Amino acid sequence: MKISFKKNYRFASKSAFFSGLFASLIGMLLLKYLFKLEQEIVLPFGFLLFLFTIVFSFIILQYRAERFIYNRIKKIYDDVALLESSPFANQPITTDMETLSRKVKKFAADKKLEIEMLQVREEYRREFLGNVSHELKTPLFTVQGYIDTLLDGAMEDETILKKYLKRAEKGVERLIYIVEDLDMITKLESGELHLEISEFDIIELIQSVFDLLEMKAEKKKIKFHLENNDAPVYVRGDKGKLQQVIQNLLVNSIKYGKEGGETEVSVMNFTNKKIVVRVTDNGEGIEQQNIPRLFERFYRVNKSGSRSEGGSGLGLAIVKHIVEAHKQKIYVESEFGVGSEFSFTIEKVKSK
Repeated sequence: MKISFKKNYRFASKSAFFSGLFASLIGMLLLKYLFKLEQEIVLPFGFLLFLFTIVFSFIILQYRAERFIYNRIKKIYDDVALLESSPFANQPITTDMETLSRKVKKFAADKKLEIEMLQVREEYRREFLGNVSHELKTPLFTVQGYIDTLLDGAMEDETILKKYLKRAEKGVERLIYIVEDLDMITKLESGELHLEISEFDIIELIQSVFDLLEMKAEKKKIKFHLENNDAPVYVRGDKGKLQQVIQNLLVNSIKYGKEGGETEVSVMNFTNKKIVVRVTDNGEGIEQQNIPRLFERFYRVNKSGSRSEGGSGLGLAIVKHIVEAHKQKIYVESEFGVGSEFSFTIEKVKSK
């Protein structure tokens, strides 16, 4: 660290003034009452003594204070010199205690905040690694179990061979699904995944997702309903990515929806330049303490139930990143036991 020294004369000046005042008063009192000298002699002597004491005290105090404070404060600056990014380490050394105290307090507060953030990130990193390990471990062990069984002799039976290979294939598919989602979310977070912007009818896109998930919804007798679908609504965005957003939200509504329930999608004007897409279900809902963490990677409200339904655990995290990549917002409202509503905005264009 390059050391520069910022001098401060306030301490030495005040100390020298009071020293001179005290010395001159004592000197004048001694001359007047002890040596019985006239006032004409006492006053000039007191004034000269005052000036001499001030100058002498100032020089001594300033030099000693500078050396004493500088040597000790320099050590503080040297101790933080390794933190090159810290503004504290690059500032000139000052002998002003008030300024130094303010700098140290600010530095300590900044470092405390930085440490707290690092602790939060470390906790998130550990949780994320644990989640990744758990998500990958389940299908890997499944595939390994079926393959080991076949290698132990079960492959001689063609019926078992075919059945176990199909089950192993499903495990591999889930692995691929998780890895692809991880790859996508990594690219979205790093900005490497570029959006292919076009203008399209969002109503038509929603209907196509309905058709895609119809069989999945039918298994739980969940009905899809598209409100105000009488006229096209044209928007600007990445059609493929926004299809994934709608699909992920609908899959979630099926996963957490109740048997024989309903999921409604509505498209409404949000502002003059935006529309809002709402996905509402009458499923189990979400408890309030879970809502702030919904869009974290691998975070699951119902740990056991949602894993049995399959999925990578990255669906809502991907939804959030895609929406934010469009410079838009996503919202969630939910009441436990009643249902949930996810909504996001998107730029609209004039009808074609």
